[in-house]
Amino acid sequence: MKYVGEAPQEELATGERPTRNRIARSILDHGPSTAADLAKRLGLTQAAVRRHLDALACDGVVEPREQRVYGARTRGRPAKVFALTDSGRDAFDQSYDKLAAEALRWIAETAGDEAVVAFARSRMAAQAEKYRAAVEAAAPEDRTAALARALSADGYAATARSAPGPQQAEQLCQHHCPVAHVAEQFPQLCEAETEFFSELLGTHVQRLATLAHGDGVCTTYVPKGGPGGGATDAGAPPRTTTTSVSASTAGRNPA
Repeated sequence: MKYVGEAPQEELATGERPTRNRIARSILDHGPSTAADLAKRLGLTQAAVRRHLDALACDGVVEPREQRVYGARTRGRPAKVFALTDSGRDAFDQSYDKLAAEALRWIAETAGDEAVVAFARSRMAAQAEKYRAAVEAAAPEDRTAALARALSADGYAATARSAPGPQQAEQLCQHHCPVAHVAEQFPQLCEAETEFFSELLGTHVQRLATLAHGDGVCTTYVPKGGPGGGATDAGAPPRTTTTSVSASTAGRNPA
């Protein structure tokens, strides 16, 4: 990680900067986190974590947010979580973004939006074989986790977990995206990826949140039960078919 800004000499001497880098990396790997989560993960006290988070916030590396709640809200205020800012993510090597965005803009201007869609789908097709091999080698109930491991090997810091609520479903979470800044301008990249996940896992999936749209993590809802979704419990997100890409809607949270 290239840390934003120069480290003052006293921070290097006391080890403050490496600890803050560990905190930032933990947020990158696990998504928006509370001080308690970070303290448990890193073996630090909550007071120490809060002190480092305050410093990271002053540096513009992290920002506090209300914790996103899926499903019914419980009583009381949502817990405060800390997420990486755009500049915080930039510290994790995304230097080719400008060139990639310029290339896609040229494609859109010279060949139209359909060409951008075709590129996005071609990009996923080029990566299909290694992901397909990882998923097909896993037992059906472990395929979302297998996809998460394959994505992590490519730098997406992905995890799989059970979805909250009574429905039988999982959430595929990508805590880092190497093309997040480009996808802000070209959400077709997000939608092509969602289409690919649906085809790969053999079920209709729904993108609940994206880094490109300003969320702290890309979250994909994966129903259990095979083709067609299989999730009919109350509270489950509506089933969607990811067969078309729209620059006006791709990558956005469902309303």
